[in-house]
Amino acid sequence: MTAISETKHIPRGLFIICVLYGGMASLAGILGNKLVALGPLAVEAGIFAFILLVVLAGAVAEVYGRATANRIVVFGFVPIIMSMILIQLVLALPPASFWEEEKRVAFDIILNQSTRLMFAGIIAYGTSQLLNVFIITRLKGESGKLLWLRSMIAGVVSQAVDTVIFITVAFYGVAPLLKIMPGQLLAKVILSAVFVPPLIYGIVRMAKRLDAE
Repeated sequence: MTAISETKHIPRGLFIICVLYGGMASLAGILGNKLVALGPLAVEAGIFAFILLVVLAGAVAEVYGRATANRIVVFGFVPIIMSMILIQLVLALPPASFWEEEKRVAFDIILNQSTRLMFAGIIAYGTSQLLNVFIITRLKGESGKLLWLRSMIAGVVSQAVDTVIFITVAFYGVAPLLKIMPGQLLAKVILSAVFVPPLIYGIVRMAKRLDAE
C-alpha cells in the first residue's frame, strides 16, 4: 500500500503576513533599547514593531479568523525565544582579539538589555496580542462592518495593556517608570488610533489580493 500524504495549502497572503510577523516579533526587543523623543514624549523605539504586530494579527483575524490569528500569536513566541537564546550564545562566545574594547562593551550592554526587554516583551506581547485578536473579532458580529472602528478600539486597548506590562517589567529598577510610562502610553494610544486602522485595511486588501492570484 502506498501512503498518500496530503499537503495543507497555506494562503499566499497568510504566508507573507507570517514572515513579517516573525520578523517584527524578533526586532521589537532590539529596537526597544533606544528611547526616542516624539515631541515632548519619551518612548522606547520597540513601539513601532509592536504596533505592526497589532496590525498583522488584526488583519489575520479579519481575513482568516480568530483561531488562526491566535495560533500566529502563539507561534510568535518562537522567534522571540530563539532570539533570546542566540543572544545569550553570542554573548558567551569569546570576542575576536582585534575587536575594539569600546565596541565590545557597547555590544554587550545593548544585547544584555535586549534579553530583559525580550523577556518583558514575551509577557506583554502574549497578553496584549491575544486581547487584540479577541476584541477585534468579538466586535465583528455578523455584519463584519466598521473595521476601522473595531481595529482602532482593539489597537488602543491592547497597546495600553501592553505598555503597562512591558514598561514595568523592562525598566523597573533601571529607569524612572513615571517618566517613561505616560509618554509611552500616550504615544501608543495615539499611534494605534491613527495608524492601526488604515494599516489593517491595507494588509487585509493585500492578503485578499494575494490569495486571489
